[in-house]
Amino acid sequence: MSREVRIAGTAIGGNNRIRIQTMCNTPTRDVEASVAQIKEMVNAGAEIVRLTTQGKPEVEALSEIKKRLKDEDITVPLVADIHFNSEVAMEAAKVADKVRINPGNFAKSHEKASSEFRRLIGICREHGTAIRIGLNHGSLGERIVNLYGDTPEGMKEAAMEWIEMAVKENFLDIVISLKASNTVIMTQAYRLLRKAMAEKGYDFPLHLGVTEAGNGDSGRIKSAVGLASLLDERIGDTIRVSLTENPVNELPVAKFIADYYDSMDDEALANKKEKAFKVTRYNEKSREDLLLRVSCDYGPALLDRRIDDFDFTAEINGKEIECGLKEHIKDEIMQAARRRFYKPEYIACPGCGRTQFNLEKTFNEVKERTSHLKGMTIAVMGCIVNGPGEMADAQFGYVGEGAGKVAIYKGKTPVLRSVPQEEAIDKLLQIIENSTNAE
Repeated sequence: MSREVRIAGTAIGGNNRIRIQTMCNTPTRDVEASVAQIKEMVNAGAEIVRLTTQGKPEVEALSEIKKRLKDEDITVPLVADIHFNSEVAMEAAKVADKVRINPGNFAKSHEKASSEFRRLIGICREHGTAIRIGLNHGSLGERIVNLYGDTPEGMKEAAMEWIEMAVKENFLDIVISLKASNTVIMTQAYRLLRKAMAEKGYDFPLHLGVTEAGNGDSGRIKSAVGLASLLDERIGDTIRVSLTENPVNELPVAKFIADYYDSMDDEALANKKEKAFKVTRYNEKSREDLLLRVSCDYGPALLDRRIDDFDFTAEINGKEIECGLKEHIKDEIMQAARRRFYKPEYIACPGCGRTQFNLEKTFNEVKERTSHLKGMTIAVMGCIVNGPGEMADAQFGYVGEGAGKVAIYKGKTPVLRSVPQEEAIDKLLQIIENSTNAE
């Protein structure tokens, strides 16, 4: 069991249920839009909400958002998401209930980062603000990558460095996350971290997520497979399902997964694991419930290679499902567990206040026009803050630069910059075709 950490009035870890959270995709400076979206999120079950806070104007807007919500008796904790600017983190810590920092880009050097982190801890202690140490695969920072590579081991080591710094300052109100789009890397990283923390006697709560999971059935199933593989081992205290859709859509998915695991004692969890080795029959209330439950039951065993295939029968509201839906669910779970690829693998961020184009529409068009490229990995990222790093596994990428411009990547290299948005998908396809022909 992890220690309890309070984010304003919401407690994470300890004996508390699995908490569900999401992130606004409205510009934080747009106070009206952000307040309206947060109210939708709360009504859909959000227990913690994160907002991008890239500059001091966003900090000021966050303060106003918090005030307006409080005026309506909405007390959901607000998290400031910080990248590349430790000074903004200092200001945000005076306003937000939790500050998320990314050790890979908190400051330009490890020495500077250590010094700035101590300053941040002092401010957080004074204002009762928690900290999320949030690492993502692909944005670990040059020093860690040089030492350990862009690997689960590197993710664990980076997290432990920052945990040790917090412990040294006797600041224990921290939550840790190690997200990746690749479910194998994501699960390995969290397992390594839990083991390393246990060896040191640490029990900080963990926030789980499969980042850049995509949308539709694929995003839901990929998230369920990754989350279930850890929740099966009682790893995880709070979760986010990252979908390239309206973020409100993430919440029923996260709630289903959280409720499924919160309802199980150890015996029920053991019985759930045994399902992976039998032919199971399901009768669910909806199509989404079915694909999530099957993913939670079979995904972990497939991802960990305890089984190589599976079968099931199912009804939705008492009606037998069609064979096509059954095969679709099986294909998606196999791909999410990285056991068999029947279509391209997509990495797509959910979007946030930094995104300056219609990410969902663009992603859907990219998927439609690249659906024939079986086995290829293609990324669609909202901005350059994390995009180039967190699409580390992609062979090709579409990354928003702002002001209607897009960068096209081949691997980690931008091959075209400042491409007008209306031309960008054509350019992406042209780069893919030229590269494929050259091979």
